[in-house]
Amino acid sequence: MRVSELVERSGVPLATIKYYLREGVLMPGESTSATQSRYGDQHVQRLALIKALAGAGLPIHKIRAVAALVDEPGDDLYTTLGRAIAMLPPYPDGEGADRGPDYPRARRVLERLGQVYDPEFPAVAQLERALKAVEEVGIPMTDERIDAYGRHIMGIARMELGLMPTDSAAAVEYAVLGTAVYEPVIAAMRRVAYQDLATRIFLQDMPETREEH
Repeated sequence: MRVSELVERSGVPLATIKYYLREGVLMPGESTSATQSRYGDQHVQRLALIKALAGAGLPIHKIRAVAALVDEPGDDLYTTLGRAIAMLPPYPDGEGADRGPDYPRARRVLERLGQVYDPEFPAVAQLERALKAVEEVGIPMTDERIDAYGRHIMGIARMELGLMPTDSAAAVEYAVLGTAVYEPVIAAMRRVAYQDLATRIFLQDMPETREEH
């Protein structure tokens, strides 16, 4: 397809496509002349990936890193997935600011749940920061919360991993996209569940509103 069709199919403006080409996050098309190139479905798919990551708040250099991992995932899928997830927010306040030999809050939670504690895995540092934040506002992570959250989140993770493609490049893209676009879905569904339960608990005994005459 020509670039005009790529614009139409992807919904990405021409100027933005040219920017992505310059930045190396979108692979170049097949050159057909000195001024024209041909594009394919892989370009439409890559633009969808870029749009999703940009919408999740990733800066262009993080998107470039994810694209590079999708293009060349390597043989160690576990390490590659960890590197890909590390590209997603939230980020440390400075380069290496949140690194350390140990993350005591995260370690306590993961050990209670019987899960792997790997301080080199980026999400462990993210968990440590999140746990510190809930402590600071006076709503610490109790054992009851750990058990309930852990049980349901493990169920979600098990289901999602069961759907993960076996191809390495597709697996990286699936993991990053699934995290970036589905975490807001999970958060929104949690809030809707609150609303549903609050309606049942707090409104069931309220008298009906009567019109005054």
